[in-house]
Amino acid sequence: MNVKSRARIGAVVGAAALALGAMALPASADPATGDYRVLAGVGSDTTQDVVNGLGTAIDSAALIASYNATGSATIKTRATGCEIARPNGSSAGINALRNAVDNNTGCLDFARSSRGVANTSSNDLTWIPFGKDAVTFAVRSDSALPQALTTAQLISVYTCDTTTLNGVALTPLLPQAGSGTRSFFLAQLGLTEDTFGDCVDDTVQEHNGQALDSAGDIAPYSVAQYIAQGNEIEGVDDRRGEAVLGSVNGVQPQLTDGTLNTVFPFNRDVYNVVPTAKLGDATIAAAFVGSTSKVCAQTAVINTYGFGTVANCGATSLKGES
Repeated sequence: MNVKSRARIGAVVGAAALALGAMALPASADPATGDYRVLAGVGSDTTQDVVNGLGTAIDSAALIASYNATGSATIKTRATGCEIARPNGSSAGINALRNAVDNNTGCLDFARSSRGVANTSSNDLTWIPFGKDAVTFAVRSDSALPQALTTAQLISVYTCDTTTLNGVALTPLLPQAGSGTRSFFLAQLGLTEDTFGDCVDDTVQEHNGQALDSAGDIAPYSVAQYIAQGNEIEGVDDRRGEAVLGSVNGVQPQLTDGTLNTVFPFNRDVYNVVPTAKLGDATIAAAFVGSTSKVCAQTAVINTYGFGTVANCGATSLKGES
């Protein structure tokens, strides 16, 4: 496939200085240099902020270290060794975790993932759900593109069968390779890496509304990320720019109070992925496993970052290779 690529310009807006009232949390970002916590994780852009927030809230910020999807080229997760390339996205994080397990490096303990299992050839990894998200499309608020589309219309846009809407030439965007949002969104449209159209620019960092820099731009966007970016949480970059979320099949992605609509057509669980062999490890289990785990107990934090809670929080039934 000859995928068109366009340079996207725009610096990320600085984080808001104020936090959310009683839910005020310290800055969510990579742990400070020299701050090596018990469990280290990498991966999804979608869940980086909420897992950073959980890391701050749990055990006085001593248990969970979560490293952002973007930033410096490398990260250092342990005091000795363990300087690794920064994984950007769910698949990249899962692959980095698998590498750490296969080579017994001890550098990583979990991966953040906004997608489920892609490869079921083994049960080496376990996807543990902790929140609910949804994915819709975003367009510029000053564009004539419609803010309401159907699944069929989105399929036509991303197969390049529809090239204009409301007289505006379309420039459909997809997140970078390795993004869980990319694979989830394509799956909701019944498309694959081989079947989306060659008019699509698939090089854009996910959930960055500032990348929508022309009237015809349209891109998938995590609803939870959009909410968190607007919630003035210290350390969460407001990357929305002029992006606004659209409805799909007549269903709005947010409720009237601005929270996530958990029954939006394109909804998904989000996960922390751990080695299956480590499920019996007391520290891993206490952090992630079961409805009373330290992560699942933090419903207020999960909601503050835009995600809904899930009845199966902490479940360990979903297993795979990658």
